[in-house]
Amino acid sequence: MKVLVTCPPMIGLFEEFIEPAKELGLEIVAAKTTQVLTEDELIELLPEYQGWIIGDDPATRKVFEAAVKGKLKAAVKWGIGIDNVDFEACKDLGIPITNTPNMFGGEVADVAISMLLALTRQTHFIDREIRNNFSWPKPAGLSISNKRIGIVGFGDIGQSVAKRLTGFDVEVIAYDPGVTGTKGFPFVERAEFPELLGTLDVLIFTCSLNRYNYHMLNHSTINLLKDSSIVINVARGALIDEASLISSLQSGKIRAAGLDVFEVEPLPKSSPLRDMPQCIFGSHNGSNAVEGVQRATYKALSSISEFLLAKS
Repeated sequence: MKVLVTCPPMIGLFEEFIEPAKELGLEIVAAKTTQVLTEDELIELLPEYQGWIIGDDPATRKVFEAAVKGKLKAAVKWGIGIDNVDFEACKDLGIPITNTPNMFGGEVADVAISMLLALTRQTHFIDREIRNNFSWPKPAGLSISNKRIGIVGFGDIGQSVAKRLTGFDVEVIAYDPGVTGTKGFPFVERAEFPELLGTLDVLIFTCSLNRYNYHMLNHSTINLLKDSSIVINVARGALIDEASLISSLQSGKIRAAGLDVFEVEPLPKSSPLRDMPQCIFGSHNGSNAVEGVQRATYKALSSISEFLLAKS
């Protein structure tokens, strides 16, 4: 049974998964992609495959309708985020589908913490100046101790961020209507977004994207933030109104931003963000650690094998 793989982290370690897939009765094929395929590309490719392991591609009703006219019988969304997948269309078309949650919360949290450390101590700026300008800069950084840090999304990733903050002597405000309690962290306080934004030094996004939280950080909520706060997003780009973020970075309302995700990916060459040295960027790569990719991929292979065997 042939399975198309369009998930870049899995493709990056592809050779490792060929034999385990064969043992499950699967022939996996890597798509030629660095981020996502277009709807048209998917409509052309997918009808030749029984299964699809989805990355952040536009897995729309139009795509699934074309695919089931061919051979497609099952799909798995690699990772936790499902905002790009039309699960309702899969239900209507009889396509079994699932995702792979709770596979790499620690790995994504590591990226959030790395951005926090770099932005507060300006290690990224120092590195750039030494490499590019042959200078020897001595910028004054910020201590993380005694800061108030907001975490938007208190599931696997958010709790992993809180765990990593345990030794930093910080206070955490956790926002998540779908999760109750503080999960045993004595330094965590719960609030309903956007409460207490004005008390925060850092705001970290770790939540999934849905129709209720699109652009939850916008002109109005940015104005509630403490002046010179830091924003970090390792979740989904559309949680933040990028135009408002850019304006606030230009004005200094927001001191700096660490962004592993963007509203448009890859980041357009024309984006004003590219001219902002106070920012750190990623390539939507937070989950891409060897161990996390292995966990999520073996789960994805197991799930799609079960779906396809049940359909055969």
